[in-house]
Amino acid sequence: MLMMMLGAVQLGAAAACVVVLVPMGMAGWHLSRNKMLFFSGALFISLAICVHLTPYFPSVPDFVTSVSSAVVFDHRSSCINLVNEISWEVKPNASFHHFNNTQNSSSIADFYDKRWDWSDSYKLKACEFTKLSKSDASDLLNGSWVVIAGDSQARLFTLSLLNLILGPQSQRMDSVRADLFKRHSDYSVLVNETGMKLDFIWAPYVMNLTNLVMNFKTQKNCPDVMIMGAGLWHMLHFTNASDYDLHLHILKTQVVSLLPFSTELAMNEPVTGSVPIKSSHLFWLGMPVMINGMLNTEEKRAKMNDAMWHAYDKALGDSKLLRQTGGPLFLLDFQSLTWNCGPHCTSDGMHYDGAIYEAAVQIMLNTLLIESHQTL
Repeated sequence: MLMMMLGAVQLGAAAACVVVLVPMGMAGWHLSRNKMLFFSGALFISLAICVHLTPYFPSVPDFVTSVSSAVVFDHRSSCINLVNEISWEVKPNASFHHFNNTQNSSSIADFYDKRWDWSDSYKLKACEFTKLSKSDASDLLNGSWVVIAGDSQARLFTLSLLNLILGPQSQRMDSVRADLFKRHSDYSVLVNETGMKLDFIWAPYVMNLTNLVMNFKTQKNCPDVMIMGAGLWHMLHFTNASDYDLHLHILKTQVVSLLPFSTELAMNEPVTGSVPIKSSHLFWLGMPVMINGMLNTEEKRAKMNDAMWHAYDKALGDSKLLRQTGGPLFLLDFQSLTWNCGPHCTSDGMHYDGAIYEAAVQIMLNTLLIESHQTL
């Protein structure tokens, strides 16, 4: 926009030189013998130039507004592409010295402390990503309907979100853990303090997610925030990346038909302060890295190998389901999170330490801040 504006100004200046300056300059040379006539001629030339160039200059307020809008949009679009960039510090804790190889391998992860933050770079610092507190997260999700659907990864993500909203020491979290982890079951909770309603839907296959989206479409009622993801069960029980790809394409079609708006970022003015989210925000839980040697059954080690994992990951990219590939869902990049945290962050090569899901929740919340034009 700015380059086009400067081009127009240059064109106007050239026209002024040809149409006004040349004849006026010649007239001014003849009038230079009389100071009064010369002054009048110079004033006339200046006014003529101003009149000629005025159409090419927007008003100052409009110019400032247009430039600031462009800066805000570029900042938001670049930051939302960086929000998954997390760095990890994984160190042995005090209990590590008492660990020996004869202990159950499921406890290895407990002997390491995991700390994470957004990567230390100039671009990320400019985005001002922050770990939201219980109060900030509650304000952001105030009055919202949140749906999380998927397999065990989605269940662990749900636990981490409720742990933040309710507080890890809350007595209510004891019952949440007990009810949420009932095998292959759904779970619902209403946080009375904020009016946030959360539904966890057990949906281990993409077909289950598609049916869920179709139900929302039939009911003409869509959650404010929807986080979904599936793939591990399909990889284990079907082991067919082409079939997975087909179901992802069907899911994308249903999600797009559900939304009455473009998935592109809106160009509205930022809103200061925390207000309830008013439009649907859609996220996809990516698959974690599989550490094959740590998987706890022979069937898993045979079927959930690196080659199959990459085939499923490619199918996800080819489906164009993700915002990063032009689709409607923003990726919560569990591949990056788990790869960077490493094998000390998992006990079974598939399910990871709570710090992974804590980081994913904060990525989701910071993305909501960007998409809903809010600041803390």
